[in-house]
Amino acid sequence: MSTYPNAALLLSAANPSHFPEDSGAEAAFAGRSNAGKSSAINALAGRRSLARTAKTPGRTRLLNFFELSPGCRIVDLPGYGYAEASAAERASWGPMIEALATRASLRGLFLIVDSRRGILEGDETLIEWAQAVNCPVHVLLSKSDKLKRAELAKALAAAKSALGGRATVQAFSAVDGTGLEDARRQLHRWLHK
Repeated sequence: MSTYPNAALLLSAANPSHFPEDSGAEAAFAGRSNAGKSSAINALAGRRSLARTAKTPGRTRLLNFFELSPGCRIVDLPGYGYAEASAAERASWGPMIEALATRASLRGLFLIVDSRRGILEGDETLIEWAQAVNCPVHVLLSKSDKLKRAELAKALAAAKSALGGRATVQAFSAVDGTGLEDARRQLHRWLHK
């Protein structure tokens, strides 16, 4: 059964003037291209194909706003680090991300990090941005099903050390459900506080 049975794409924004009204609550999802962002969104919403997943990294080009329930939204940001977007497209993302930071409805940021790669430079930049705008960050170490137990424990310890208390972190897998309920509780806290 779907957690959000009426979840749907609200709109895709190419610039801040296309954003929905700044009311209610929203949680943003960010991460490197191919980190598992769309899969995480689908798992958290309990919907198979709410956010489009692709084998080719860098498919999310716009800011996609999904309405989970009235007044509660998810914002899917373009992936970074690989995207096959043009230089002009990539240049347009910065102002949109900055405009997102000014929204009173933004309650938190899920940062999706491939557990096999760990916290990388682009992730650090995003965490610094979130700190600057007082936006709490919760890191999902995705694809944790691909690691053995000892490897996952090591990846979690390394992420906690790298984050140094600037964000919370947990293991997550959209495939086997590891950490799904904890992540859903975090989403609920942000959207319903």
